[in-house]
Amino acid sequence: MWQERLEKIKVLMLDVDGVLTDGGIIMDANGIETKRFDVQDGFGLVFWRTCGFRSAIISSRQSAVVGHRANDLQIDKVVVGVYPKISTYESLLKEWNIKDEEVCFVGDDVADLKILKRVGFAVAVANAVLEVKSVAHYVSTKKGGEGAVREIIELILKAQGKWNPELYGL
Repeated sequence: MWQERLEKIKVLMLDVDGVLTDGGIIMDANGIETKRFDVQDGFGLVFWRTCGFRSAIISSRQSAVVGHRANDLQIDKVVVGVYPKISTYESLLKEWNIKDEEVCFVGDDVADLKILKRVGFAVAVANAVLEVKSVAHYVSTKKGGEGAVREIIELILKAQGKWNPELYGL
């Protein structure tokens, strides 16, 4: 059903809160923020990079924690604290010389709608709001922060014939 769309994908762009995390924000008494990330999502992003694909994070919230996790996973571009997100998305298209149909974006809330309506493969995580699910090409079976990103990466790599668990040491 999505085979033709998936075959064109070269770039994975992600929201953070509710996609790479469960959407919870933990702050201590000093205002220091922490987030919980899923290790399988992280490993999926390593697979993605190993296949030679680019990735980006576009988040409305400013968060130092996101920068640390993105650096750990070698995400190609991280833009946080931007709203609306669409101008950042358009800048990345130009910078990387890619087209809408070559992008998969994974989102969960209304701040993601303008991008989701443009990309080649729009994904809503299982815990996304109804408005996001209604424009998505695919709704993940897993929730954000619980393996949804890994699910999407496997879906794309399998569709492109690039899923090879032995290559990743599994």
